[in-house]
Amino acid sequence: MKKVLVVSGSPRKGGNSDLLCDEFIRGAKEAGNEVEKVSLAEKKVGFCRACYYCRDHGGECAIKDDMGEILNKMLIADVIVLASPVYFYSIDAQMKALIDRTVARWLQIKNKEFYYIMTSAEDSKDVMDCTLECFRGLAACLEGSREMGVIYGKGVYQKGEIEGKPAMREAYKMGANV
Repeated sequence: MKKVLVVSGSPRKGGNSDLLCDEFIRGAKEAGNEVEKVSLAEKKVGFCRACYYCRDHGGECAIKDDMGEILNKMLIADVIVLASPVYFYSIDAQMKALIDRTVARWLQIKNKEFYYIMTSAEDSKDVMDCTLECFRGLAACLEGSREMGVIYGKGVYQKGEIEGKPAMREAYKMGANV
């Protein structure tokens, strides 16, 4: 059994990337894993101010919001799933704030398995290249991280449009194979 943390950057509950997270979770739970989902739309995560308070205070951030709790969850997870819709060929602001704020304890986040979930209105993987590189950029900075899978939810814009698309089956299967 692994501890799986799914971080949904979707600004819409039940949005396309959020639904893919739920399918991944369904598969991971059915495989016997312990799974928790964090929806960034429901959390307060401010942007990093580069004050480096964290450096001088044992990883504690000067900003008192929900990020400390999320960082603790990242530290104990074996598997981290990051999900974001594509915004101007990149991750959305909620996910970017989370990634930047890991600076407080990034040296402690080690040996994680990463999965990435992305959705876009375009029906091409190419528009997701920068989004994927943002996710990979975080993992590249974390000692011992391993990329385990990528889900491309292509050609979806309206909320719920991902239903019935191949990415839904892929998300479930990836979750089941954690």
